[in-house]
Amino acid sequence: MTSDGGAHQHPANAEQGNRARKLFAAVVLAALDDAISDDKKYGNGPEQIARWARSRDGREVLSCAGIDPNERVVSGLMDFVSKGVRTSVALSREESERRNAAAQAEAA
Repeated sequence: MTSDGGAHQHPANAEQGNRARKLFAAVVLAALDDAISDDKKYGNGPEQIARWARSRDGREVLSCAGIDPNERVVSGLMDFVSKGVRTSVALSREESERRNAAAQAEAA
């Protein structure tokens, strides 16, 4: 590591870090989907995601995904699970809303 605290990383190292963060983010999304599935079957999804997010493994995965594993985040994960919308649906909905907003901005 350089004496500047790694601020000027080699581009390949930065790219590798981005890939690792995306991989861990995918694990977070899978944990959310598992909790949503548990919620539909057993009604305990928010508790499941909270237990996972507070566990050592969960905190490590969240951190590696670039997410601070604090109680505000745990509350947000619980809220997301309680809404029952799978992550792929939520992400595609967000993307289509973003595209619609961009199209409206261009038309204005």
